[in-house]
Amino acid sequence: MDIRMLRYFVEVVRQQSFTRAAENLFVTQPTISKMLRNLEDELGTTLLIRQGRKLSLTDTGQAVYDKGRVILDNVQQLQSELSDIRQLNHGTLRLGIPPMVGMIMASPIAHFRQKYPGIELKISEFGGLKVQQAVQNGELDVAVTALPVEDEQHFTTLHVAQHPLCVVVPKGSKWAAMVTISPTQLADVPLLIYNEDFSLSHQLMQMFTGSGITPRIAVRSGQWDFLAAMVQAQVGLAILPEPICKKLDSGLLSWRPLDSELHWALAMIWRNEGYLSHSAQAWITCCKNHWPPSGSL
Repeated sequence: MDIRMLRYFVEVVRQQSFTRAAENLFVTQPTISKMLRNLEDELGTTLLIRQGRKLSLTDTGQAVYDKGRVILDNVQQLQSELSDIRQLNHGTLRLGIPPMVGMIMASPIAHFRQKYPGIELKISEFGGLKVQQAVQNGELDVAVTALPVEDEQHFTTLHVAQHPLCVVVPKGSKWAAMVTISPTQLADVPLLIYNEDFSLSHQLMQMFTGSGITPRIAVRSGQWDFLAAMVQAQVGLAILPEPICKKLDSGLLSWRPLDSELHWALAMIWRNEGYLSHSAQAWITCCKNHWPPSGSL
């Protein structure tokens, strides 16, 4: 049994006429008659009893008619929903954003929501390494992460921004008088950095290793404001991206550039292979417009 058979049968019953059903469906009456005979043959039973101009349903015919209407309504609803998805009136975008990236993503998200109010954003906030894995596993459609990306051959990358790193120090400390602070100067200082699932944490550890330094990690956290509070409490010094530092209270804390080639480079990533939803494609287009190639890395 196919949908067309059901549609023809239901329309004949609704119209109580083969002729009117054929006109409404834009087919010939013989086509309608043949399709109904095929349906009865397939079901092995009579569905309609013709008494002159009157059409009566058998018990089986009534059951097929009742269920057929429900099926056709569901098919119509599905077609409407699929059309809405294609036209971006409906859908879901699964977006991964590390906690410290939120401020940078606020503007493109606002533009996206304004253009596509029917799309629901499901935002997952965890470190860059974790969002990379989630995209690779298909748990997220797209994500923002710090470069470089592990297993980059699996991803398409859109460069978003690049910012220097700074060392956050207590206001009025000896560190605040310095112009820059080098990794070597931090060798014996308690450090406050992000958790291991953050790309930046991994890169900082590589930087120290490359300089022959074993850093003294005092505190790890996924929250930049907590790390800043620990600096204020003189637990240690934190290394944070410059945009994060600009959100700190300059009356209590200072920050100085980290003397290193390491930068906080951000990119949007999605899988090279596999299905990319209409919502995700629209989001990527929105981001490309927000960060055109001339403004990328």
